[in-house]
Amino acid sequence: MNLSEIIAMSSLAVLLVACGKSEPSKPAAVPSVEELAADPVRLRELRQQCKTDRPTMGDVLCNRVAEATNRRFLGDGKVPYTPPKEPPKF
Repeated sequence: MNLSEIIAMSSLAVLLVACGKSEPSKPAAVPSVEELAADPVRLRELRQQCKTDRPTMGDVLCNRVAEATNRRFLGDGKVPYTPPKEPPKF
């Protein structure tokens, strides 16, 4: 082996090591639906970010943001529907 072959082989080895699998990153802590619903300012910011950049934000977070928005808008769902005593007049 000459010097240029050795350099080529070592360069190839360095490239293969650099392109190897890296450790999977741990997902960031995703806030719960209750935490998001309790903070309307943060919820509004996250809703906007999920609208513009959902792939980066992640499905789990954006789904929780949507659920928290529904809870703030609709309530907790524990109040039963009470129909009016008289039907609406057209």
